[in-house]
Amino acid sequence: MRTKNSIRNSIFSIIERFITMFMNFIVRAIFIRILGEEFLGLNSLYTNILTMLNFFELGIGIAINYKLYKPIANNDIEEIKSIIKFYKKAYDIVALVVLIVGLIVTPFLPVIIGEITIDVNIYIAYFLFLLSTIISYFLAYKRSIIYANQKQYIISIINIIYTVILNIMQLIMLWITKNYYLYLVVVVICQLLENIVLAFISQKMYPFLSDKNVKPLSKKDEKDIITRVKALALHQVGGVVVSGTDSLIISYFFGIITVGIYSSYYMIINSVKQLLKNFMSSVTASVGNLLATSTVEHRFEVFKRLRFLNFWLSSFSSISILVIIQPFMKTWMGPEYTLEFSVIIALVVCYFLSSMRQSYMAFKESAAIYVEDKYIPIIESVLNLTLSIVLLKIFGLIGVVLGTIISGICYWCYSYPRFVYKKLFDRGYQDYARENLAYVILFIFMAAVTYAISKCFIFDNNIIQIGVYLMICMIVPNLMMYLIFKNDEKFIYFKNLIKRIIKRNGD
Repeated sequence: MRTKNSIRNSIFSIIERFITMFMNFIVRAIFIRILGEEFLGLNSLYTNILTMLNFFELGIGIAINYKLYKPIANNDIEEIKSIIKFYKKAYDIVALVVLIVGLIVTPFLPVIIGEITIDVNIYIAYFLFLLSTIISYFLAYKRSIIYANQKQYIISIINIIYTVILNIMQLIMLWITKNYYLYLVVVVICQLLENIVLAFISQKMYPFLSDKNVKPLSKKDEKDIITRVKALALHQVGGVVVSGTDSLIISYFFGIITVGIYSSYYMIINSVKQLLKNFMSSVTASVGNLLATSTVEHRFEVFKRLRFLNFWLSSFSSISILVIIQPFMKTWMGPEYTLEFSVIIALVVCYFLSSMRQSYMAFKESAAIYVEDKYIPIIESVLNLTLSIVLLKIFGLIGVVLGTIISGICYWCYSYPRFVYKKLFDRGYQDYARENLAYVILFIFMAAVTYAISKCFIFDNNIIQIGVYLMICMIVPNLMMYLIFKNDEKFIYFKNLIKRIIKRNGD
């Protein structure tokens, strides 16, 4: 059942991400043609500001999902009800805090944004962004039981419907009214409707959620959640600074138009990253069950397979971005909206290292390892902010990305070997270093070979160029990985798994 749920969750997560990517590309292309590059920069900047405000969620969802794994496995309904009630109360408080802090930020918007020439009330637009963020917390607690019960595919299906409706409505608003405010109002309405639908579905699946007679969460469990949330809060700070401050730094030092261009590249790369993250996170609930029921040896076997799959997908996607993104940007947004190739290389390296974290994070999150390395994200965030500013003074825009890459070494050199590799699998540091270094060297080799081959095929037409590059990326790195790993146990495992799935569906 665990494998079946993981496969089903993964399939729908991939479908969801592809549809989201496709719709986002269309909407952004039309957005910039109708409203212009300054509106795009403003939209991207507000998105980053509100992403940073989501810090106040503090990782409550992760901590509570962890607490749900055991009572769901034991069918302890009373315990589940108590946890969900606590979840609701916590998210109500988070929504209120986000609202208050969001309003406090309002007077500083002119300083953050700088000079703009577009006709827009920056406060109205910001308030609509803030309202959408606050709405996302109401009723969201009910989806946690669906996720923890390894049925994430249900959430993915609703998200697909939500994404399609949202983007179609936004396109209609842009095309007919060319009104930025109505474009944002659509987001608020659709966000509210999605939460209501998911709450209704979870209520139908788990009728006991409507019970009024709910015992308070035990002091022991409440204390355990609060302890984990305190540690997760530091991880949230690190994540917010690393992912959310780049646009603020770029806006301050390079201007809002550069933010718009950078955000277009980031959107492509982040869409691919989210696709991979959705795939890997779809097995996180199953990993939680695995950690509770298996031996250390079996855990490590499963981890090695997940890390191998993570590497294959990370390498293929990274190489594809490296080869294809420039001609794609010229076709999608126009040649005037492209960055230097050195920045592309840095973005690809940053993406590869970040995406390779997913197999480690699946086990780290499922084992709720946050207290042990709670200060690492603070160190990472301070390094990221400091290095990004220092390096941009020396290297320009690429320095911002280099700061993110270097700061991420904190996890690779400390957290993962000590608290995942050693603690969960009882493995040594030398094994960890040797195995990861081998993967990095192999990635660099495959990326260099694939890029060199792609440069042998140059066409004047960008569409043809993208098609040829896509074929090269589909064939070259995957063929190299097949030749290298065809006799490896991990590759054989997934090959046999695919065969079983095809045979089952064929029957």
